[in-house]
Amino acid sequence: MVTSIDNVRGLTLAISSSAFIGSSFIIKKIGLKKAGDSGVRAGSGGFSYLYEPLWWLGMITMILGEVANFAAYAFAPAVLVTPLGALSIIFSAVLAHFVLKEKLHMFGVVGCILCVVGSVGIVLHAPKEREIDSIDEIWHLATEPGFIVYSCVAVVSVLFLIFWVAERSGHRKMLVYIAICSTMGSLTVISVKAVAIALKLSFGGSNQFIYIQTWFFIVVVIVCCLVQLNYLNKALDSFNTAVVSPVYYVMFTILTIFANMIMYKDSFSRNATQIATQLCGFVTIVAGTFLLHKTRDMGNEPPLPDDEICLDGGSVRPDRLSQSSS
Repeated sequence: MVTSIDNVRGLTLAISSSAFIGSSFIIKKIGLKKAGDSGVRAGSGGFSYLYEPLWWLGMITMILGEVANFAAYAFAPAVLVTPLGALSIIFSAVLAHFVLKEKLHMFGVVGCILCVVGSVGIVLHAPKEREIDSIDEIWHLATEPGFIVYSCVAVVSVLFLIFWVAERSGHRKMLVYIAICSTMGSLTVISVKAVAIALKLSFGGSNQFIYIQTWFFIVVVIVCCLVQLNYLNKALDSFNTAVVSPVYYVMFTILTIFANMIMYKDSFSRNATQIATQLCGFVTIVAGTFLLHKTRDMGNEPPLPDDEICLDGGSVRPDRLSQSSS
């Protein structure tokens, strides 16, 4: 087990981030329901939720969660922070069970337990964060041949997927959109970590914002986030959320850890047992995440039969078809 004050701080911030983000979904949903009772629902194109204080409280809670997640990267390695994002699913599932009365199925409870067990395994064998004294050190790591090759392959792959594959088959292939989001996400995390460390050093008295490298990383964060949000929205709009969310989590986490291993080379400071234990922890979290998503509607309103699912993702019941034709 590798322990350090920075790892503890990063772990605390990562768990706090998951708690805030998981809670924000519940608070916003309550606000959306209240707004829908007095105006046009958001699902019908209404914006009455903008006048609902609870919805704004949910937004503030989510922002606090993202800020905590951003800060976590300044203290702990991405191999520790990124997988713990799955804990937000547990917080939202448990709160939905007690607050929204959305029943958490027995398999959902098992999924929560798997996520917790996997997270503990990752935390106990997380590598110690590498000491960084300036943005120049990060720039040196980012401009080494290994990471330059990864960055070039990532950018070329994303451009190919956007301008060639997505234009021809994106509406039918979920993995196209998710691959774009995940690949850009791995570069986002690298840049976010650089900016977070720059802020940490600046608050410590060594101003890092006088260097152009810091602003380069900020631009990369903005560009990558915009691309991510665009194609993640397309994936969620075109495919089942219960499938998109866990697949995106798995692909995003794998690429993020891989990118950090190439840049920071933290895997070379660990033995085979530590690496294997973290890998098992990650696989356990993946299993728990899939189980939570696939069973989240059990005990609530039953899904429509397969023959009632429309090709465009919508659903129509036979009685409504007969009513519309009459």
